[in-house]
Amino acid sequence: MTRSPLPFPARMPLSARLSVPLLLPGVRWTSALLLAALGAGTVRAARRLRAVPVLPMAAYADAGLPRAAGWRLLTADGVEPDTATFLAACAHADREGLQVLDLLPGDLPAERVLSLLRLVDPAGYRQDRLGEGRGAGFAVLVTEEVLARAGVDPAGPGATPADLMAVIRRVKEFAADATGLAIAPALSCGPRAAATGPARAAELRAQGLPPLALAAAQLAGLALLAGVAVRQGRWGAAAAGLYWIQPYLALGRPGTPLRPADLARATAARPVRSLGAALSTAAATSRTPGAEPVRPESVAADCLPAASVQAYRADLAAGTDRFFEPRRPDCPWCGSLQLTVRVRVPDMLQGKPGRFTLEQCGACGHVFQNPRLSLEGLEFYYRDFYDGRGGEGAATVFGRLGAAYRGRAEMLRPHTDPVSWLDVGTGHGHFCNAARAVWPDTRFDGLDMGDGVREAERRGWAETGYQGQFPEFAVKLAGQYEVVSMYHYLEHTRDPLTELDTAAAVLAPGGYLTIELPDPESRMARLLGPAWLPWFQPQHQHLIPSSNLREALADRGFTVLAEEHGPAHQGNDFFGAVALTATRLAPDPDRPWGPPATTGRRVLTGAVRLASLPCFAAAAVLDGLRSAAARRTDGGNAYRMLARKDEL
Repeated sequence: MTRSPLPFPARMPLSARLSVPLLLPGVRWTSALLLAALGAGTVRAARRLRAVPVLPMAAYADAGLPRAAGWRLLTADGVEPDTATFLAACAHADREGLQVLDLLPGDLPAERVLSLLRLVDPAGYRQDRLGEGRGAGFAVLVTEEVLARAGVDPAGPGATPADLMAVIRRVKEFAADATGLAIAPALSCGPRAAATGPARAAELRAQGLPPLALAAAQLAGLALLAGVAVRQGRWGAAAAGLYWIQPYLALGRPGTPLRPADLARATAARPVRSLGAALSTAAATSRTPGAEPVRPESVAADCLPAASVQAYRADLAAGTDRFFEPRRPDCPWCGSLQLTVRVRVPDMLQGKPGRFTLEQCGACGHVFQNPRLSLEGLEFYYRDFYDGRGGEGAATVFGRLGAAYRGRAEMLRPHTDPVSWLDVGTGHGHFCNAARAVWPDTRFDGLDMGDGVREAERRGWAETGYQGQFPEFAVKLAGQYEVVSMYHYLEHTRDPLTELDTAAAVLAPGGYLTIELPDPESRMARLLGPAWLPWFQPQHQHLIPSSNLREALADRGFTVLAEEHGPAHQGNDFFGAVALTATRLAPDPDRPWGPPATTGRRVLTGAVRLASLPCFAAAAVLDGLRSAAARRTDGGNAYRMLARKDEL
């Protein structure tokens, strides 16, 4: 019998024969990609470990106590630092100008070290003003002044690493550019070195990370490694082997002051340990889905969930009609009667009851909410979005916009060196905090309706926080600022023209007004329809074409100096569409304004979230391509405008 020279049976269908050669390279590429990713991760971990400074212990072995004035060392239960370590940490923090210093014990377990180095790049950690506070969770040195401003009570025995991780995350907000890491070779982790099951889930939650999702990702990664090791020969075995010995390659460098006590065991038993940790974390999360360390500022919002449910039920019992004003027949921008419906959507952000209509003016192109929300409606639909129940999620999103904040701040470089800057609609002050890296000598003040502006003042992100409606401050702040910014603020207001009048009053002659808005003329608005994120219903009440804004500024004595579309683009069109659609199909079953959660609703929500993961991955790729195109063509889903107030 003649042997077939083909790598598949002669009777295989033609379509299958054609597909096999295409699949074989993909099989090899899986192992190659895994090897590349694991190799890069190993090199990155080793590089980052070398960037962590080491406390010089010998010089402080016989030091006196006066060096420790004004510092508090918070430790996990069972961690007992000696005097030399404490004084060396105080001296290092003083020398480096730090207010928060997390100490990495010399015997920190290998997987804890690798996890921390995945989250933190020590070389840029301090300069990242918006970065989340991260640490090992065993000992953290904090100034008493920062503890007082952050509202953290250091008293109380029995602190866990999760508790300290939550504290580090909190105090970093109050020492945005004065937080660091250091290795303390003489410090030991104590009995809480290992963390599995509930303890590991609690630590992930304390860092703002989803335990169940991470456990699922870890299990999927282990399954993939096992698959390539079995099916893909030497390349697959090499990828699995590299994962196996990664702890030793990354952390076993001779002479390093950080020597995990379990390095040999962690390396030898890594696959088994990783599998056990992922399974125990997933099991613990499913048993206690709501358990997490309470951050100091969230106590008031979370201590009475039953009261929140009752409040929402009382609001909805009276119906939603009172949340809307009568529909207006004309355009609020130009007065034209040529109105058409642009889009009708439910609340796709939180899933609260109601349906919202955006209409477009045929004469000037202005898009506006019609009927618009009443003041009572604004309170209802904003509640638990930026503060309260949704506050932490909103803060996480805003904290990841550092590049956008810097771009906004740098737009003024060719025109002025500002002394005073008022950020209107500042929220928790994230822009003010980030902009200090661009304008370190500028006084940044913030204004907003929510309590977040007071928190911005306490953190030091804004010098002064004004709480209330902007027009209320027109007289009080008249002529006081060189720059006024309105970044994604005007679209939330009831009367944007009045807001522009107020900005003109608050600015000194020759001052600058900078504005960023969603662009209703974006092509993606028509392509994605109701799922286009910048519609952002029910919060956005006005979407203003750039030509309309130019005319309005000219009418108020401004000269437009610059307009940017591509640089202002926010790369979330496709990702946002997936998120809104998933929320619409399966809203959070535990939302206090919804019906009581049932097992069926929870299963449906979990199934939709799981099914949406590939869609999110594809959306991220599409958004990357879309962002590149937007920046190259100066087109996108938003625009920025810089205008100067003319001298009298």
